[in-house]
Amino acid sequence: MTRADLARAVQSVVGLPRRESALLVDMVFSEIFERLIAREDVKLSSFGTFSVRDKPARLGRDPRTGVGAPISARLVVTFRPSRILRARIGGSVEMDELAADAEEADKD
Repeated sequence: MTRADLARAVQSVVGLPRRESALLVDMVFSEIFERLIAREDVKLSSFGTFSVRDKPARLGRDPRTGVGAPISARLVVTFRPSRILRARIGGSVEMDELAADAEEADKD
């Protein structure tokens, strides 16, 4: 799925013109980017959490030669899916129970 696909989905569900739907999608992504750049977690209820974490320097290997090569420390973005998303993908947890949990989380 692409940004354009998301904009079309917003357009069909909300009824906004295509240009405004695309702008709305871009604004949401922009806000997520800004929060991650500020090293804040982005928690999307019933979906998951995006986080920025430090990855320490380590010694890696060049797969072609097998020679060790240093990999520098860096920041990485991680995503942890919510229980609801994991259940919908894997079908392992009762959806009614998860929906009730999500409603409670939204009230907080």
